[in-house]
Amino acid sequence: MLYLASQSPRRRELLEQIGVRFGTVQLDLPEVRAPGEPPADYVSRVAREKAGAGLLKLSGVRGAVVLGGDTEVVLDDEVFGKPADRAHAVAMLRKLSGRTHEVVSAVWLVSAGREDHAISRTAVTFPALDEATIAAYVDSGEPMGRAGAYAIQGRAAAFVSRIDGSYSGVMGLPLFETTQLLHRFGIGAS
Repeated sequence: MLYLASQSPRRRELLEQIGVRFGTVQLDLPEVRAPGEPPADYVSRVAREKAGAGLLKLSGVRGAVVLGGDTEVVLDDEVFGKPADRAHAVAMLRKLSGRTHEVVSAVWLVSAGREDHAISRTAVTFPALDEATIAAYVDSGEPMGRAGAYAIQGRAAAFVSRIDGSYSGVMGLPLFETTQLLHRFGIGAS
């Protein structure tokens, strides 16, 4: 049985979208980038740690396969993470304004005898955003709890002038890569 090691409602929705049956396992792991750690390595490590911790929690469940994922916004080697407060969200959006950034999304599948992973990289371009637009978006509350202070599937869709890569990866779970991993583990849509 597949288990999702995530509290993200978006990851749950995306797995449901492709018709995969799964349970969930709740975790609260620290996500701290090591000094000098490349962004893609950091994202992959966090996703692997989630999957591994989920498998440990399910140690008594025979045949458990755990999916761990992580998604981060990266600009100039800076990993943005989720904004701590309103001012932090505004600062992030100012940095993204008029620039192309990368969204790195990693997926790991881990079972008792096997593990595999995939990484998705997507280039996302924002036009120049004026202060009023940034303030209105932050005041909507949508940026909170979102990597890079935006949700591409929400109001911030209006900020994306170009995307090159995985739309679902920007949301938090690259479905093409995830489906390929699931198939390698013999897990398909129900």
